[in-house]
Amino acid sequence: MFLTRKFLTQSQAVAMLFATAFSTSSVFAQPFAYISNQLGNSVSVIATETRQVVATIPVLGSPAGIAISPDGQSVYVTTPDGNGFAVIDTAKRVVIKKVVVSNGALGIASSPDGKHIFVADWYKNNVAVLDAKTFALLKTIPVGQSPSGLRVSADNRWLYVANRLSDSVSQVDLKTLAIRNTTKVGSHPFGLTVDKTGQKVYVANVQSDDVTVLETTHLKKLATVKVKKLPYATALALNDSRLFVTNQEDNSVSVIDTKTLTELAVIEVGEKPEGISVHPNDKHVYVANWFDNSVSVIDAHSLTVIDTIKTDNGSRAFGQFITP
Repeated sequence: MFLTRKFLTQSQAVAMLFATAFSTSSVFAQPFAYISNQLGNSVSVIATETRQVVATIPVLGSPAGIAISPDGQSVYVTTPDGNGFAVIDTAKRVVIKKVVVSNGALGIASSPDGKHIFVADWYKNNVAVLDAKTFALLKTIPVGQSPSGLRVSADNRWLYVANRLSDSVSQVDLKTLAIRNTTKVGSHPFGLTVDKTGQKVYVANVQSDDVTVLETTHLKKLATVKVKKLPYATALALNDSRLFVTNQEDNSVSVIDTKTLTELAVIEVGEKPEGISVHPNDKHVYVANWFDNSVSVIDAHSLTVIDTIKTDNGSRAFGQFITP
């Protein structure tokens, strides 16, 4: 009887050990949202399973733009007042390097192959291309005036750049690191998104209160969709069937049907929504609210806010801010 009880106890202990290990692994592997708080000089780390802030990382230099390495091990945060960007180690949750680029660093993107980092220079009207391992500057690509939003196509073939003061979008060939096309869009484009197939680009035009839809073969304009006041950034969800657009001055997010290119709904979020990203599950949309110091979580199916998470001062999170 004693041996049986002892055997059961050992079995239970082993089971508990495996359960704990599995749980720890699951928590570590879950997607995290990294929210730049420009006025708080910090980055909030949100565990998306619990929707709780699990860490606040000091990042000096007015952190603004966010990009994440494809393996999820590094987060790149532009620091306009720090003349470049900070590199966060996601395992240690600390800044491990500061990279000097220029004092106009704003938009930032990581290539899908993990080899390059792209930084838009608001003042010098170019995009810096850096080696993602050494952080060496490889090239600067002249684009339009005040480049802001950056996105790389999933096949790593093209970089798209929103040129705010030129009212245009540039398409950069990543094989030659030269501009292939530049197209006029609405007034003051800022954030943009490329669909999974690489066939369409959606551009938020801040001053004309609309979204321009471009096809990527020749960068021709397909449509213009009206939204609410001061659209800032865009994100796709539900297998690219829905486009979500933050409207800064309307404190809302517009939802566009990408087949009919019509506005389906307007969802009230926090005050002055800016950055927006979609969870890897493709159904939860995270919105950074600048004036509310919070993040709204939207269910893409029900088109309702299902949670609001308090962050730090001036939550901006401009770019792709959720780990794979």
